Amino acid sequence: MATTRMQLRYLAHARSGDKGDTANVGLIALAPALYSVLVDQVTARRVAKHFKGMVSDVERFELPNLNALNFLLHGALDGGGTMSLKTDAQGKVFSTALLRMEIDVPRKLAKEWRVKDD
Repeated sequence: MATTRMQLRYLAHARSGDKGDTANVGLIALAPALYSVLVDQVTARRVAKHFKGMVSDVERFELPNLNALNFLLHGALDGGGTMSLKTDAQGKVFSTALLRMEIDVPRKLAKEWRVKDD
């Protein structure tokens, strides 16, 4: 199957927050047809690689009834909101950063969801 590379921002919404030293990122497909692509392409291993040097471990949870994935980014917040000296101690920008990750998308789906940047 022919594929093309696309950033997740064209395929999903995301939201993030904090629980102690762990950032929590929800990734929600823009349409049910895109969920299987997210499940296949956005693995815990790939997310850990995307955030290399920023997290100690990544866990992924599938929520098929919501067409969503949830990621726990362990060690991402340097001790958490009340202890961290990071600018984003609550992990709010992790969702935006994840949406910049590129994945392989079947060309037929990519054509439907491609957004022109111009």
